[in-house]
Amino acid sequence: MRPALCQKPDSLVRFSKPGPHSIISAMNTQLSLQEMARALRNMIRTGIIVDIDLTSGRCRVQTGGIVTQWLQWLTHRAGHSRTWWAPSVGEQVLLLAVGGELDTAFVLPGIFSDDNPAPSVSADAWHVAFPDGAVFEYEPQNSALKVSGIKTADITASQSVTVSVPEVKVVASTRITLDTPEVVCTNKLITSTLEVQKGGTMSGNISHSGGSLSSNGKVLHTHQHPGDSGGTTGAPL
Repeated sequence: MRPALCQKPDSLVRFSKPGPHSIISAMNTQLSLQEMARALRNMIRTGIIVDIDLTSGRCRVQTGGIVTQWLQWLTHRAGHSRTWWAPSVGEQVLLLAVGGELDTAFVLPGIFSDDNPAPSVSADAWHVAFPDGAVFEYEPQNSALKVSGIKTADITASQSVTVSVPEVKVVASTRITLDTPEVVCTNKLITSTLEVQKGGTMSGNISHSGGSLSSNGKVLHTHQHPGDSGGTTGAPL
């Protein structure tokens, strides 16, 4: 009986150690993936403003364990029309990093936080609360504009200011000053008292009742003077 012959395998599987070029390529791929993941994480981040330079219009933001370089914050307008409303230290913001580079990111204020909660719960109101306690608010529910908590207000116009309204009420605890060469009242003027210090003229019919009218210390409706034939005249009729 002839012994069986060993069959030669159709193919041999060979394992070889990776070369240095393959290792470097794999490492580069790993680094690229890590860098891509880092860039994606940095594209939009939240943070807290920790420092502000008002002169340059820049701030520094802490996000996680990182404090950024000086970054510009975004504003409503920055062309022919410009707005200025600086964020504040402690304000929560968004970091918008083009390409994931935090060194060139922009700061977008602001996000309410536990330290700085929303100042209103109205669904439609425009409400601005300032750190000195002043409040500007327009509430569409009752169509009311409210300004409170301010100390002074100054409006300067080169031509005119017009206010059109059915009724105007001004309450001043001390004084109202109209500093102008001429004040024109086109219709009735009602006043509790009247004092004229520098003279003037009046024209038209004038009616007086319910009190005394004096001129140079003399009450006109009871004034008497010497008569032509002696004695005194009677009071005016």
